[in-house]
Amino acid sequence: MIATTPQDSSHTACQPTGDGHCTLADRGFHLIGIGGAGMSVVAQLLAARGARVSGSDAHGGPAFDHLSDLGITTHLGHDAAHVPERSTVVVSTAIKETNPELAEARRRGQEVIHRSQALALAAQGLDFVAVAGAHGKTTTSGMLAEALTDAGADPSFAIGGVVRALGTGAHLGSGSALVAEADESDRSFLNYSPRVEIVTNVEPDHLDSYGTAEAFEAAFVDFAHRLVPGGLLVACAADAGALRLAQSAAAEGLRVVTYSFGGPDTLPGGVLVGEGHVHLDIQDRGASSTQALLTLTTATDRESAGGTGEEPSRSPVELVLAVPGDHVALDAAGAWAAGIELGVEPARMARALGVFGGTGRRFEDRGEADGVRVIDDYAHHPTEIEALLRTARGVAQERGGRVLVLFQPHLFSRTRAFADRFGQALALADAVVVTDVYPARETQADFPGVTGDTVAQRVPGGRARFVAERLDAARAVADSARPGDLLLTVGAGDVTELAATALADLAVREGGAASLPAERGERA
Repeated sequence: MIATTPQDSSHTACQPTGDGHCTLADRGFHLIGIGGAGMSVVAQLLAARGARVSGSDAHGGPAFDHLSDLGITTHLGHDAAHVPERSTVVVSTAIKETNPELAEARRRGQEVIHRSQALALAAQGLDFVAVAGAHGKTTTSGMLAEALTDAGADPSFAIGGVVRALGTGAHLGSGSALVAEADESDRSFLNYSPRVEIVTNVEPDHLDSYGTAEAFEAAFVDFAHRLVPGGLLVACAADAGALRLAQSAAAEGLRVVTYSFGGPDTLPGGVLVGEGHVHLDIQDRGASSTQALLTLTTATDRESAGGTGEEPSRSPVELVLAVPGDHVALDAAGAWAAGIELGVEPARMARALGVFGGTGRRFEDRGEADGVRVIDDYAHHPTEIEALLRTARGVAQERGGRVLVLFQPHLFSRTRAFADRFGQALALADAVVVTDVYPARETQADFPGVTGDTVAQRVPGGRARFVAERLDAARAVADSARPGDLLLTVGAGDVTELAATALADLAVREGGAASLPAERGERA
């Protein structure tokens, strides 16, 4: 992990301005990897605060070009000569110590901070909403950003995936809100001081970093303590870990609102945790939509009921989502609570959430060939896969077909830790092909014997097989598909590229070309 200066260092302070924002007019920042989605919005926010901003990127791209158009100094490629001598150097965990620019900054003794620290600095004076959890972060933050945009708030946002309708995962807005994913994997979420925190779940992950589930949960307690005075924690009571977090935070006097599929009476002892609870009541499920009712009950509401035991008559608000899945609707409930906290009228916020069309690699339609619809999804944790396959089952049933999965495990450590649970989750599919592990930052030598077959062997009923070579695996799952089926490529690695391989094989079998969704065809 990159060694960084703590966020509360005097070096990371900024001077307040009359509008409550801050100025960085006397500071310089150099961002390594400035063309990335997260880095690019940090660069824009720093520049908007008056800082001198420069940066470099190995590959360039649209975000990189946009920064150049804004007058920010950019360099294609990494070179020690690119680093201004008096600038703070900003890095992500992905930047290696061997990077020539980082190495030069270390040699000179320049301040080096993590991207999250720079974002927290630039966000001072804004209504910062940080979305955390082992899964659900991208959907929830993307949904909130798009809804606030639709409601006219023009938020800034930094999200780990493309919000399809907005065409980007990063934006510098003119409004007071900033929505960002808060990454727990490297503890960088502890650099933030948000006004609102949404915690979708506290389900143990990244145990290679944390060691134990208890240490993982403890980090979320620390995260709750990072709220600014008077800030709000919005926690999912449908998740046991997030509920424990909410109870702990409320006991310590923090403001808390929970949300779940049940009403306040379903909470422990039938008692509100904190000051309010959002009840999500699913009314109808479709292959491409979800209809629900949202009801917010507050402690004041209950007091007004006069202690009769009856629920207050708070009117429910209708939610009609243009995407399927109970888990997505649950994310919407958390986003709804955050939007209300930021001042959006409840019914207006629900309508705005209805425009959300999904984020990249979250149940993303990649096309259809020979009657087989191909969906790509980023799910890489057992709970995510279970939610994904339940949604897929509903879609497949409407088509009269089966659910087929091409799964690529992500990280050897996660594969080893959750092999049994992966097997149970994948059992929700009709047939599964597991390819080899996407190693990311890890190496096979450190995890002898851990392969994709470690997962395939744990899928019951003989419905899974292991095909190590990824292209062969894509062709194998395509060969087994038949008209009406739903074929999913699943995982956080490069399995996303195999959706095109499966489509091409299906198109050859059909004797024509695959039909692509309009937006994907336009981007191609």
